[in-house]
Amino acid sequence: MLNDQLDILVVDDEESIRIVVSQVLIDDGHRVTTAESGEQALDLISKRPFNLVVTDIRMSGMSGIDLLKKIRSINSSAEVVIITSYGSMDSAIQAMRDGAYDYLAKPFESLHAISSVAARVKDKIRLSQENNELNEKVRTYNSQLKRANQELKELTTIDSLTNLFNKLYFHKYLESEFIRSRRYEHAVSLFMVDVDNMKQYNNKYGRLRGDDLLCFLAELLRSGIRDTDVACRYGGEKFAIIMPETRKDDAIVLAEKIRKSVEDYPFVGQETQPDGTVTVSIGVAGFPCDCEEDLEIVQLAEEALLEAKRSGRNKVAAASLK
Repeated sequence: MLNDQLDILVVDDEESIRIVVSQVLIDDGHRVTTAESGEQALDLISKRPFNLVVTDIRMSGMSGIDLLKKIRSINSSAEVVIITSYGSMDSAIQAMRDGAYDYLAKPFESLHAISSVAARVKDKIRLSQENNELNEKVRTYNSQLKRANQELKELTTIDSLTNLFNKLYFHKYLESEFIRSRRYEHAVSLFMVDVDNMKQYNNKYGRLRGDDLLCFLAELLRSGIRDTDVACRYGGEKFAIIMPETRKDDAIVLAEKIRKSVEDYPFVGQETQPDGTVTVSIGVAGFPCDCEEDLEIVQLAEEALLEAKRSGRNKVAAASLK
């Protein structure tokens, strides 16, 4: 943050002007360096930054206008004040168009004008720094807000136990996928997955061990489908998988692979389950072969899942054709 001092460079080929301007600024508490030419000033500027450069507009060698332009290319944040005579006011105006902050007319009517222009520069720099700090706070706030919104979105779409999508997201995605599939005449398939004898497992090992089983199962489902498929926890021990651009026959093949991978997985405590293993039942339905609406495909997949359960569990059942 800027303190009460400015680092000021006074440039003039007249020693008397350099002395007068420098002394006023030193008396005001600023740190002042002097240069007797534009070339010397550029050498100093290349070595250290200055908040303010006060330069005569007409000097032997490099002019104040040329020095202004070079300063702008080296340090765009440095403010430049032009010293000009009353007879060359047009040049001063042009200098301000080229980026000078202000001008001082000589002979000076009052030395207070020198102090005043430095004070205005200091205020401008302070306000600019405060604005930058405010902008940084806004960027930080926006970044935090973006992260918070992302976390909120995940909380509303992600199941906290399995990290699969939740039932709310399932219905939103399925609805949008049906709209897309109807528009482009693509197939879409859905299968519902339910853990067999889950109540028996929970009664034997407790809910925490049952939650572990669901997490392992979720990972099996995630690893067993394509990147374009969407796996969701539908509720309890039931899962749903949406398969865009997939015919029902192909979905049945994948469902069977998943059923077998679950049957073969060495779940903890599976020896106490019927047949000594953890299994799932799966119901499959497809669009457009079985239905026309998203809610209808859910109902048909649920009915097929019940059929898989009724027929002995650890099976894949498909919805009946319309």
